[in-house]
Amino acid sequence: MKLRQGIIISAVIILVSIIPVSVLAASSQEFFEEKGEVYDEWGVCRTRCSGQEGFFQVFSAAEFRPVIAFESLGERADRAYRAGQQFTEDYPDLHQRAEKVFEFARNKVRYTSDAEQFGFKEFAQNADEVATTISQKGIAYGDCEDYAVLLAVMYKGAGYRSAIVLTTDHAAALVYLPDYRRANMSLSLDDESGWVWAEATGGNNHLGWMPERYMGAQLTACEVTEEAIAVPEPAGKTPAIVTQESVGTRVHIFPFFGVIALMWLLTLFRRRR
Repeated sequence: MKLRQGIIISAVIILVSIIPVSVLAASSQEFFEEKGEVYDEWGVCRTRCSGQEGFFQVFSAAEFRPVIAFESLGERADRAYRAGQQFTEDYPDLHQRAEKVFEFARNKVRYTSDAEQFGFKEFAQNADEVATTISQKGIAYGDCEDYAVLLAVMYKGAGYRSAIVLTTDHAAALVYLPDYRRANMSLSLDDESGWVWAEATGGNNHLGWMPERYMGAQLTACEVTEEAIAVPEPAGKTPAIVTQESVGTRVHIFPFFGVIALMWLLTLFRRRR
């Protein structure tokens, strides 16, 4: 009996090891692959930020459009936007509410590279994907653009104007919060002052703290608005499965050898009956 239990447990362990850790829970339910790039159902390329199909539609150092944020706004508003709305009920004070939204993203997302989490040099998550992971697991993982998009959408839900700001190697969020006194730098967007830097990638950061290396650097910002996204036909693209690896210690068993081992165990089990 003990041997039989041991065989069953071993078989379960092997099955678990050959199944992907988790399929990306998303507001985008379908992903497609074309020439090594991954696209979502809106035709947004998740593995590239530049160009018409890129998730930030970066055309030059002075022009971009954060199209991936639009996937979670307007008629597509979902979990991230609703999470921001909840803060309006809990925190009527504008400054305190903005800080609490910031702290939510800072504390609920752990900075992790895309290569470590997805196996791609670059892979952007939309705000609802990150928010869904937080809801299901209590914590999510992402890099700078994931923090920026989540904050930008949540701030919209919480009743603020928000923007995304890019440098040559970084993305962050901005929130319009005139008279906020904790910011270490006064920022203007289109000659309108009152914008506050939201840099949630560090566990000790606070709303308004802007890293010194970006002070005086060339920055490009775009306010996030509710814009429509057309759903293109996925012509020429093949379905793709996007998986998230567990972050930390991992054990991988190559599927072929996992199946062979499972077959051997099942044969042994039958002999022992």
